[in-house]
Amino acid sequence: MNETTDNGNEQEGTQLATMAQGLFLANLLLLPGVCFAWLTYLYFKHRHTAPALARCHLQQTFIGSIIGGVLLVIANLAILWLGGYQSPNTWMVLILYFTTVHSTLVLLGIVGLAKAMAGAEFRFPIIGRLCSN
Repeated sequence: MNETTDNGNEQEGTQLATMAQGLFLANLLLLPGVCFAWLTYLYFKHRHTAPALARCHLQQTFIGSIIGGVLLVIANLAILWLGGYQSPNTWMVLILYFTTVHSTLVLLGIVGLAKAMAGAEFRFPIIGRLCSN
């Protein structure tokens, strides 16, 4: 490959990685569901054809979004198990969820976005898989 093709491929990978991380954050903060659907579309469209950097970020954000959704369902089940939405326990579960799980996912999304914009790979701690080049 020549240098211009490598540079274009690298730029495309950085743009797609940045978009994936931005959609991950928007799913958490702005438009849950809509941004997850868009991220899912991008993941399935580009998971085999995107440059390595973009594949890494797409995989991390897709899996992170699914795990975040599962943790949200678990929080809702805990609320129901502890007495429903009218119980004072609801606030305890919600505060614990938002101060631990949600804020951690947002912080990791911000770090992932910074890494994507810098053209570097990112792996979620504990839940993330190693990126294969």
